[in-house]
Formats: sequence, C-alpha cells, structure tokens
Amino acid sequence: MAEKEKLRIDKYLWAIRVFKTRTLATDACKAGRVKLTGNNVKASHEVKPGEVYHVSKGIERREIKVTGLLFNRVDAKKAVDFYEDVTPVEKTQAYRTVFQAPILRRDRGAGRPTKKERRDIEELMDDDQPGPVDSFFED
Repeated sequence: MAEKEKLRIDKYLWAIRVFKTRTLATDACKAGRVKLTGNNVKASHEVKPGEVYHVSKGIERREIKVTGLLFNRVDAKKAVDFYEDVTPVEKTQAYRTVFQAPILRRDRGAGRPTKKERRDIEELMDDDQPGPVDSFFED
C-alpha cells in the first residue's frame, strides 16, 4: 500500500477533470504549462496536499490548490472536494471577457464593406484598445 501513497501530477490533473485525458495532462507538463512556484513540473512529479499549481490550458489560466489526493477519475461533483480553485478574480474576469467581446466577421466573398458597415465596425471598436481593424479589411 505504500506505493499507492504516491500520485503523479498528470494523473491528478486528469482525475480532478482539469484535462480530458491523461495524455493531454502529460503533454501539458512536457510543454511547460503546469508550474509549481514558477518552475515547470514534470509529469512524474509527486503531488502533495497544500501545493498550488499554475495550469495553462489554451487561453485559460488556473491556480489549483491540492486539498486531497484523488487516484481515480470521478464525477465533477466529487472531484471538487479534492482541489480548491484559487485563481485571482482579475484573471478569471479577463478570461471571461474574451468570450463576451463582439466578434467582427464577414462572410468570405462578401466584398468590401459599405460605408455604413464600416462605420458600424468602427463604432464597435474601442479607440483605446488596439484592434484588428486594419487587418480586418485586408482579405
């Protein structure tokens, strides 16, 4: 049973449902998207309760504190008992605003926008934020 005490980080991230497969969790560790105190973590790193891991998954950034060891994958309601999401609110809000931003998209072959369409596009774009306005018209 002493061997059962050790838990790899890739298996833990898979078990608490951060990654869909264990292979994706292993690949994230190899790519340096899983960190402990600013240092990259290997997939074979041993998980200990109380540690805080920084996990990058696409544009999502999460900070996960280990509250318990979970050796097998369980449903999401039970998995929540084995970790605590300590991601700062600012980072969570920044992630959510990406999905709430208006998407500027034109159908391929629609031609150049009319003067009215261009004004509508410019109205959507904020002057303070750099945006893809110039590259939007270069199709």
